[in-house]
Amino acid sequence: MTQQTEKIYEHALEVLKENDQGSYTIPTKGLYPFQWNWDSCLTALGQFHYDEARAWTEIETLFANQWPDGMVPHIVFHVYSDGYFPGPNVWDTGRPTPTSGITQPPVAGFAIKRLYDRATDKAEAAKRARALLPRIDAWHRWFYDMRDPGHEGLVAILHPWESGRDNSIDWDEAFERVPTDGVEPYVRRDTQHADPAHRPTKAQYDRYLYLVQLFRSLGWDNARLHDASPFKVVDPGFNAILIRSATDLAALADELGEPEIAARNRARAEAGLAALETLWSEPHGQYLCRDRVTGQLIDSASIGGILPVFAAVPKARAEAIARTIEIWAAEVKYIVPSHDPADPRFEPKRYWRAPAWLVMNYMIQDGLRSVGETATADHIVSSSLELITRSGFAEYYDPTTGEPCGGGRFTWTAAMVIEFLEAA
Repeated sequence: MTQQTEKIYEHALEVLKENDQGSYTIPTKGLYPFQWNWDSCLTALGQFHYDEARAWTEIETLFANQWPDGMVPHIVFHVYSDGYFPGPNVWDTGRPTPTSGITQPPVAGFAIKRLYDRATDKAEAAKRARALLPRIDAWHRWFYDMRDPGHEGLVAILHPWESGRDNSIDWDEAFERVPTDGVEPYVRRDTQHADPAHRPTKAQYDRYLYLVQLFRSLGWDNARLHDASPFKVVDPGFNAILIRSATDLAALADELGEPEIAARNRARAEAGLAALETLWSEPHGQYLCRDRVTGQLIDSASIGGILPVFAAVPKARAEAIARTIEIWAAEVKYIVPSHDPADPRFEPKRYWRAPAWLVMNYMIQDGLRSVGETATADHIVSSSLELITRSGFAEYYDPTTGEPCGGGRFTWTAAMVIEFLEAA
């Protein structure tokens, strides 16, 4: 490493350690004071480079709060804090440790395979991985049981927060179906920690809360939520993460002598990959979301349709996506923007409606490398590190200027930087 990259690396370690709560990590102080699902799984990859045992603990803490039906919630409220809304009283899920009632992108299978593959103490890693295998397998089963009732091979999200891309342009049309009548009065906390102009609008928040209240009124019965929800979207990015995690879990299960878990997850991944082809859009050069209520593809070219390179999509599809990324790159200064810059709805500073995120960059470049698209992958990594040098460890960045947006000293941003530098 150069002197500059060593300094960046040390700064990244500082961010991870200052957000470490002992057995779990918060995304950043103030804005997000609890444990978030996919944040933790990706954070563990960075933690591995200075404390392997701590990395496993991060994921184990998350799965200690798995629901009996297999779902892993998107937030675990380990401690009391009034700095975040909606808090545990709004969710009212009745769990021993309070949690939210929805989930997030299931990246855990990918994460534990990567931790195991890199482990210096294979016996210890095998022990910890074996304990997690059936839990992650149960989560994958839950998705196909509860979110794919028609056995299409693809799962739906029922709340924009489940996607991890909370207010993406992808959701706008389907979200209009969600009413706002009867939403209980509330006071947001996010706009006290970040610029309101960068955050979701009040109209969007009203609809987020409507869905939470609807699901709560059904007792968080996951067998009922899919059919009851007015918002049901098949997100190619979300499904790609699930497919990749199932693929990796299958490979790890084979290696650790769990053939039944391996077979189930390999079958899920194969069915998912085949079904993903129904979301391909040749004119866009990427995949699109599908509104499960109408059955129609959503004309919205976002990073969700780029992310399938993270799964083992056909090489021709990955090559087309790499070209799409480079087309977008010609329109912005930093990549990968979370929406097509040519779309008039592009908002470079507003949460998920165009900004660049290093976690997305990490998964995209990983998938591109697997099919030999190293030039675009290298472009993504160099752009990511330029953002860090210019703007520090922000939650996300304006792709047109590099301006830091959202929360600062952000955990998973730091974890991804460590991953990039370790691979250099």
